[in-house]
Amino acid sequence: MGFSPQNCLVMNRDSNGYTFLFAAAMVLVVASTLAFTASSLKSLQADNVRKEKMQNILSTIGIQTDREQAETLYKQYITGTLALDHLGNPDEKVDAFQLKLNNEIKKPANEQRFPLYKAVVDNISYYIIPLRGSGLWDAIWGYIALKSDINTIQGAVFDHKGETAGLGAEITQQWFMDRFKEEKVFNSSGQLVGINVSKTNNDPKDTDKEDHEVDAISGATITGDGVTDMIIERLTHYLPYFEKEKTTMASIN
Repeated sequence: MGFSPQNCLVMNRDSNGYTFLFAAAMVLVVASTLAFTASSLKSLQADNVRKEKMQNILSTIGIQTDREQAETLYKQYITGTLALDHLGNPDEKVDAFQLKLNNEIKKPANEQRFPLYKAVVDNISYYIIPLRGSGLWDAIWGYIALKSDINTIQGAVFDHKGETAGLGAEITQQWFMDRFKEEKVFNSSGQLVGINVSKTNNDPKDTDKEDHEVDAISGATITGDGVTDMIIERLTHYLPYFEKEKTTMASIN
Protein backbone atom coordinates (compact mmCIF):
# COMPACT_ATOMS: atom_id res chain seq x y z
CA MET A 1 0.00 0.00 0.00
CA GLY A 2 1.45 3.37 -1.09
CA PHE A 3 1.99 6.29 1.30
CA SER A 4 -0.59 9.04 1.58
CA PRO A 5 -1.71 11.43 4.35
CA GLN A 6 -4.78 9.24 4.76
CA ASN A 7 -2.62 6.17 5.19
CA CYS A 8 -0.52 8.01 7.81
CA LEU A 9 -3.65 8.91 9.74
CA VAL A 10 -4.84 5.35 9.91
CA MET A 11 -1.44 3.88 10.76
CA ASN A 12 -0.99 2.31 14.15
CA ARG A 13 0.50 5.03 16.33
CA ASP A 14 2.39 2.44 18.33
CA SER A 15 4.12 1.06 15.25
CA ASN A 16 7.73 1.76 14.29
CA GLY A 17 6.59 3.01 10.89
CA TYR A 18 4.40 5.69 12.41
CA THR A 19 7.16 6.81 14.78
CA PHE A 20 9.65 7.00 11.93
CA LEU A 21 7.30 8.98 9.68
CA PHE A 22 6.34 11.35 12.48
CA ALA A 23 9.99 12.04 13.33
CA ALA A 24 10.84 12.65 9.66
CA ALA A 25 7.96 15.09 9.34
CA MET A 26 9.03 17.00 12.45
CA VAL A 27 12.62 17.23 11.19
CA LEU A 28 11.34 18.62 7.90
CA VAL A 29 9.14 21.20 9.63
CA VAL A 30 11.89 22.34 12.03
CA ALA A 31 14.51 22.52 9.25
CA SER A 32 12.18 24.57 7.06
CA THR A 33 11.39 26.92 9.93
CA LEU A 34 15.06 27.42 10.78
CA ALA A 35 15.98 28.02 7.14
CA PHE A 36 13.21 30.60 6.77
CA THR A 37 14.24 32.35 10.01
CA ALA A 38 17.91 32.46 9.02
CA SER A 39 17.03 33.84 5.60
CA SER A 40 14.75 36.47 7.14
CA LEU A 41 17.42 37.62 9.62
CA LYS A 42 20.34 37.64 7.18
CA SER A 43 19.77 41.19 5.93
CA LEU A 44 19.22 42.44 9.48
CA GLN A 45 22.46 40.83 10.65
CA ALA A 46 24.39 42.33 7.72
CA ASP A 47 22.97 45.77 8.53
CA ASN A 48 24.00 45.42 12.18
CA VAL A 49 27.54 44.46 11.15
CA ARG A 50 27.72 47.47 8.81
CA LYS A 51 26.56 49.88 11.52
CA GLU A 52 28.91 48.37 14.10
CA LYS A 53 31.77 48.98 11.68
CA MET A 54 30.69 52.61 11.40
CA GLN A 55 30.59 52.85 15.19
CA ASN A 56 34.16 51.57 15.47
CA ILE A 57 35.46 53.94 12.80
CA LEU A 58 33.77 56.90 14.48
CA SER A 59 35.04 55.86 17.91
CA THR A 60 38.67 56.39 16.84
CA ILE A 61 37.96 60.09 16.29
CA GLY A 62 36.08 60.49 19.55
CA ILE A 63 32.54 60.17 18.21
CA GLN A 64 30.55 57.76 20.38
CA THR A 65 27.17 56.62 19.12
CA ASP A 66 24.66 53.80 19.20
CA ARG A 67 23.78 51.75 16.14
CA GLU A 68 20.68 53.76 15.36
CA GLN A 69 22.65 57.00 14.94
CA ALA A 70 25.82 55.45 13.51
CA GLU A 71 24.98 55.90 9.83
CA THR A 72 23.87 59.52 10.25
CA LEU A 73 27.03 60.47 12.13
CA TYR A 74 29.21 58.46 9.76
CA LYS A 75 27.90 60.50 6.82
CA GLN A 76 28.44 63.68 8.82
CA TYR A 77 32.07 63.12 9.82
CA ILE A 78 33.56 60.72 7.26
CA THR A 79 34.46 62.83 4.26
CA GLY A 80 36.13 60.22 2.07
CA THR A 81 36.79 56.50 1.68
CA LEU A 82 39.70 55.32 -0.43
CA ALA A 83 40.86 51.90 -1.58
CA LEU A 84 44.60 52.38 -2.12
CA ASP A 85 46.92 50.23 -4.17
CA HIS A 86 50.48 49.43 -3.03
CA LEU A 87 51.74 52.65 -4.63
CA GLY A 88 49.33 54.80 -2.66
CA ASN A 89 46.98 55.49 -5.57
CA PRO A 90 43.20 55.30 -5.08
CA ASP A 91 41.46 52.51 -6.97
CA GLU A 92 38.15 54.05 -7.99
CA LYS A 93 36.75 50.65 -8.98
CA VAL A 94 36.84 49.30 -5.42
CA ASP A 95 34.46 50.19 -2.59
CA ALA A 96 36.77 50.67 0.40
CA PHE A 97 34.01 50.12 2.95
CA GLN A 98 33.21 46.69 1.49
CA LEU A 99 36.81 45.47 1.54
CA LYS A 100 37.46 42.57 3.90
CA LEU A 101 40.96 42.64 5.34
CA ASN A 102 40.86 38.94 6.20
CA ASN A 103 40.75 38.31 2.44
CA GLU A 104 43.10 41.09 1.38
CA ILE A 105 45.99 40.13 3.67
CA LYS A 106 46.14 36.69 2.04
CA LYS A 107 47.14 38.31 -1.25
CA PRO A 108 50.61 39.54 -2.26
CA ALA A 109 51.07 43.18 -1.18
CA ASN A 110 51.06 44.46 -4.75
CA GLU A 111 47.62 42.92 -5.30
CA GLN A 112 46.02 44.12 -2.07
CA ARG A 113 43.79 47.14 -1.66
CA PHE A 114 44.17 49.15 1.51
CA PRO A 115 41.09 50.93 2.88
CA LEU A 116 41.47 54.45 4.25
CA TYR A 117 38.81 56.67 5.81
CA LYS A 118 39.22 60.44 5.92
CA ALA A 119 37.30 62.39 8.55
CA VAL A 120 36.85 65.98 9.67
CA VAL A 121 35.79 66.93 13.20
CA ASP A 122 35.70 70.59 14.25
CA ASN A 123 37.70 71.51 11.14
CA ILE A 124 40.48 69.04 12.05
CA SER A 125 41.32 66.28 9.57
CA TYR A 126 41.98 62.65 10.48
CA TYR A 127 43.12 59.51 8.68
CA ILE A 128 41.60 56.21 9.86
CA ILE A 129 43.37 52.97 9.00
CA PRO A 130 41.87 49.47 9.47
CA LEU A 131 44.12 46.91 11.17
CA ARG A 132 44.23 43.12 11.18
CA GLY A 133 46.69 40.64 12.63
CA SER A 134 47.05 37.58 14.84
CA GLY A 135 46.71 37.24 18.60
CA LEU A 136 47.45 34.21 20.76
CA TRP A 137 44.56 32.05 19.54
CA ASP A 138 43.04 33.72 16.49
CA ALA A 139 42.60 36.95 14.56
CA ILE A 140 42.71 40.40 16.12
CA TRP A 141 41.69 43.59 14.34
CA GLY A 142 40.76 47.22 14.81
CA TYR A 143 41.15 50.79 13.59
CA ILE A 144 43.64 53.53 14.34
CA ALA A 145 43.11 57.24 13.62
CA LEU A 146 45.99 59.62 12.93
CA LYS A 147 45.71 63.37 13.27
CA SER A 148 46.39 65.71 10.36
CA ASP A 149 50.16 65.54 11.02
CA ILE A 150 49.93 61.85 9.95
CA ASN A 151 51.87 60.92 13.05
CA THR A 152 49.92 61.50 16.26
CA ILE A 153 47.28 58.94 17.23
CA GLN A 154 43.85 60.39 17.89
CA GLY A 155 42.32 57.09 18.96
CA ALA A 156 42.33 53.33 18.51
CA VAL A 157 39.82 50.49 18.64
CA PHE A 158 40.71 46.81 18.96
CA ASP A 159 38.73 43.57 18.86
CA HIS A 160 39.45 39.85 18.73
CA LYS A 161 37.95 36.52 17.78
CA GLY A 162 39.14 34.22 20.55
CA GLU A 163 41.57 35.77 23.04
CA THR A 164 41.50 34.69 26.68
CA ALA A 165 39.06 36.52 28.95
CA GLY A 166 40.89 38.65 31.50
CA LEU A 167 44.13 38.42 29.51
CA GLY A 168 44.40 38.97 25.76
CA ALA A 169 40.72 39.88 25.54
CA GLU A 170 41.55 43.02 27.53
CA ILE A 171 42.65 44.72 24.31
CA THR A 172 38.97 45.62 23.85
CA GLN A 173 38.86 47.55 27.13
CA GLN A 174 38.75 51.34 26.93
CA TRP A 175 41.59 51.76 29.44
CA PHE A 176 43.92 49.83 27.13
CA MET A 177 42.83 51.59 23.94
CA ASP A 178 43.19 54.99 25.64
CA ARG A 179 46.90 54.33 26.15
CA PHE A 180 47.48 54.86 22.43
CA LYS A 181 46.08 58.40 22.35
CA GLU A 182 48.69 61.05 21.50
CA GLU A 183 51.41 58.46 20.87
CA LYS A 184 53.53 59.00 17.75
CA VAL A 185 54.02 56.38 15.04
CA PHE A 186 57.04 58.08 13.41
CA ASN A 187 60.27 58.81 15.27
CA SER A 188 62.17 62.12 15.21
CA SER A 189 64.00 61.00 12.06
CA GLY A 190 60.74 60.44 10.20
CA GLN A 191 60.99 56.65 10.30
CA LEU A 192 57.80 54.66 10.82
CA VAL A 193 58.23 52.75 14.09
CA GLY A 194 54.61 52.13 15.12
CA ILE A 195 53.69 51.53 18.75
CA ASN A 196 55.31 48.83 20.84
CA VAL A 197 53.09 47.12 23.43
CA SER A 198 55.90 46.47 25.87
CA LYS A 199 56.04 44.58 29.16
CA THR A 200 59.33 46.39 29.88
CA ASN A 201 57.82 49.82 29.32
CA ASN A 202 59.34 52.35 31.73
CA ASP A 203 56.31 54.60 31.49
CA PRO A 204 53.42 52.66 33.08
CA LYS A 205 51.35 55.82 33.55
CA ASP A 206 51.78 56.57 29.85
CA THR A 207 52.88 60.18 30.30
CA ASP A 208 55.69 60.00 27.75
CA LYS A 209 54.07 60.33 24.32
CA GLU A 210 57.37 60.32 22.43
CA ASP A 211 58.58 56.83 23.39
CA HIS A 212 56.43 54.92 20.86
CA GLU A 213 55.41 52.48 23.61
CA VAL A 214 52.42 51.58 25.74
CA ASP A 215 52.31 49.34 28.78
CA ALA A 216 51.51 45.70 28.02
CA ILE A 217 48.65 43.71 29.55
CA SER A 218 49.92 41.43 32.30
CA GLY A 219 49.86 37.81 31.18
CA ALA A 220 49.01 38.65 27.56
CA THR A 221 52.42 39.06 25.97
CA ILE A 222 51.62 37.23 22.73
CA THR A 223 48.41 39.19 22.16
CA GLY A 224 50.28 42.42 22.90
CA ASP A 225 52.96 41.44 20.39
CA GLY A 226 50.15 40.82 17.90
CA VAL A 227 48.87 44.37 18.40
CA THR A 228 52.41 45.73 17.96
CA ASP A 229 52.96 43.73 14.78
CA MET A 230 49.64 44.52 13.12
CA ILE A 231 50.05 48.28 13.66
CA ILE A 232 53.47 48.48 12.02
CA GLU A 233 52.61 45.94 9.30
CA ARG A 234 49.42 47.70 8.24
CA LEU A 235 50.77 51.25 8.47
CA THR A 236 53.78 50.32 6.34
CA HIS A 237 51.50 49.79 3.35
CA TYR A 238 50.21 53.36 3.64
CA LEU A 239 53.63 55.02 3.48
CA PRO A 240 53.42 55.87 -0.25
CA TYR A 241 50.07 57.58 0.29
CA PHE A 242 51.27 59.38 3.43
CA GLU A 243 54.29 60.73 1.56
CA LYS A 244 52.04 62.14 -1.14
CA GLU A 245 49.76 63.72 1.47
CA LYS A 246 52.70 65.30 3.29
CA THR A 247 54.08 66.68 0.04
CA THR A 248 50.71 68.17 -0.82
CA MET A 249 50.35 69.76 2.61
CA ALA A 250 53.89 71.15 2.45
CA SER A 251 53.21 72.77 -0.93
CA ILE A 252 50.03 74.38 0.44
CA ASN A 253 51.79 75.72 3.51
